[in-house]
Amino acid sequence: MKVLIVDDEQPARDRLRQILADEDGYDVVGEAANGHEALEQAARLAPDIVLLDIRMPGMEGIETAHHLNAMNPAPAVVFTTAYDEYAIDAFEARAIGYVLKPVRRSRLTGALEQATRLVGSALREATAEARLDVRRKHVCALAHGELKLIPVDEITAFTADQKYVAVHHDNGHDLIDDSLKSLEAEFGDRFVRIHRGALIAVARIDRIDRNTEGKSRVILRDNSQVEDKELIISRRHVAEVKRRLKES
Repeated sequence: MKVLIVDDEQPARDRLRQILADEDGYDVVGEAANGHEALEQAARLAPDIVLLDIRMPGMEGIETAHHLNAMNPAPAVVFTTAYDEYAIDAFEARAIGYVLKPVRRSRLTGALEQATRLVGSALREATAEARLDVRRKHVCALAHGELKLIPVDEITAFTADQKYVAVHHDNGHDLIDDSLKSLEAEFGDRFVRIHRGALIAVARIDRIDRNTEGKSRVILRDNSQVEDKELIISRRHVAEVKRRLKES
């Protein structure tokens, strides 16, 4: 089994590598010190298992796990954590692998033996119950077989696109597997639904006016680009859009 070790502390990575060196059946194919490095190496090395620290600078382990889960095939994830009983109970209830720090050999090998693929919904539920930060700073798109991370700060809109959702951002647009409903639940403080098939970043809205047909629409700031037909506000959402603009 190919293993990728992810931890921002070198001694912690050395400890995990040392334990695995004495165990048959595991080959450490790489190490990473943060979430971004982990995703780059996972895409290149295709590990079977990722040993993933939760608390890291920049992109933390929970967000990294969400993005790893989007890979095909997705690696199994075993969290290494110093978190309290809330995280432990939540992880155990949903069969999410974890190892408490300081890492003990018996616990690590046991977790590796039962490592399973994460289900995205289970991870979201567990992190919420464990009182961990569940909101991502990026969304993940698959482009030409590679993972592409899009900062949420650079996104203008999410719009329905057949079976997928289109992400309109500063550098173009990409398709993702997330549903508009789940995106609204996660990023509802930053985006507002203007009709059944579109969420718009409140900070990107300049004003509301009417088009030549008398329909309400949002006018975007700066050079934000979204097709005009996707900016029409349905009647049921006009009041909420106005309220959010007033509060912003």
